[in-house]
Amino acid sequence: MNNILKITSLLVAAGYVSVAFAQSNKNQQHWVATWGTSQTMARAAGLGAGRAGSGGLGGGRGFSGGRGGGRGASGPVGPQRRFGIPPALQTVKNQTVRMIVHSSIGGKQVRVRLSNAIGGSSVNLGAAHIALRAKDSGIVPGSDRVLTFGGRGTATLYQGQVLVSDPVTLDVAPLGDLAVSLYFPGDTGTPTSHTFGLHTTYISKEGDFTGQASIVDAKTTQSYYWLAGIDVLAPSNAAMLVTFGDSITDGDQSTPDTNGMWPAVLAARLQANKATAGIGVVNAGIAGNRVLGEGGALARIDHDVINQPGAKWIMLLEGINDISGGTRANSSPMLTSDDLIAAYRQMIATAHLHGLKIIGCTITPYGGSSAYTDAGEAVRKAVNDWIRHPGNFDAFVDFDAAVRDPNNPKQFRPEADSPDMLHPGDSGYKLMGQSIDLSLFRSR
Repeated sequence: MNNILKITSLLVAAGYVSVAFAQSNKNQQHWVATWGTSQTMARAAGLGAGRAGSGGLGGGRGFSGGRGGGRGASGPVGPQRRFGIPPALQTVKNQTVRMIVHSSIGGKQVRVRLSNAIGGSSVNLGAAHIALRAKDSGIVPGSDRVLTFGGRGTATLYQGQVLVSDPVTLDVAPLGDLAVSLYFPGDTGTPTSHTFGLHTTYISKEGDFTGQASIVDAKTTQSYYWLAGIDVLAPSNAAMLVTFGDSITDGDQSTPDTNGMWPAVLAARLQANKATAGIGVVNAGIAGNRVLGEGGALARIDHDVINQPGAKWIMLLEGINDISGGTRANSSPMLTSDDLIAAYRQMIATAHLHGLKIIGCTITPYGGSSAYTDAGEAVRKAVNDWIRHPGNFDAFVDFDAAVRDPNNPKQFRPEADSPDMLHPGDSGYKLMGQSIDLSLFRSR
């Protein structure tokens, strides 16, 4: 009898421990990406070798210096293009780079992730700071925080390394601007970068300006350098979605410094809705990217999506570059809809393997652009029909329906304000962002 009582007592005790653990989990916080960007992971990838005017649409444009993931919806397609390609940066030497990012969700603690994905050699980081951005290169007084890495204010970014800063206390607001400043004392060589940052980056004259209130007489670009992501410590029910795609997800032809790309429109809508305010958004679009080929979506889904802190959903909008670059007369072999669908199935399987839901987005029209072919349009239509079919993706968003011209479904509607008939303009991105049903995103 005593043994039975002892066993019963142990079981009850175990039950109490289990309940207490479950309750404490509800109050736990975890790291969730509030912002992120994608970078190239290899130099001179095969499909990225195309040049503007060489039969593609400006190959490799998502990659500084013409490297990376393929021709397609990326390069200059005609005289109506509004915004050009940011020039490549050859090196940083004894200079400070201050980059502006736009948060999606907020938090009281923050950390920064850096990447030397394509660096030819190690890069020495002399200092790093994060602050709330005021205006232009200026920061909010009292908000500057020194970043350390393993307790040290300097670090080495080895070739291929991701470097995570120690957390700092900073009141990061949802949909606010942050300034990340990095000082490099030596010659870095060509930086790991994301070409279409679409926010102004400030590059100083010689010296460490990481803690300065502003950077005067700075050179400016619209690219990100070595900066991969920013995470906040968020409640246990907070989560994040990754928008995964090419230049149309990256925001090409949206007005710089306005957060006009469709992922930013979606992030603002999520914040405005109490039920979804705990959901962050990371834009993992790369201009010129394809689904297939070297550096394509199949190759980068692990590091650009699966490894993002707090990831729960993927929105996949990719394929127009495969279609526009893979259906030309000189392409061999000819791309088929089955090729793209097989690749989608691979990404669906990968997402599910890691417990993520994946939402397919129909490919937007491109009739009237220099990329258009009838064969490519047939592929686009067949692929979109498959995306819409229940049970293929976990859900789908019909971007094609949101922006196509009802009188000519092969091309953008006038309200989409497309300057090149390949990318939407600001109004088109707004139509896309507003077409998404927020009930697709439910908290854990």
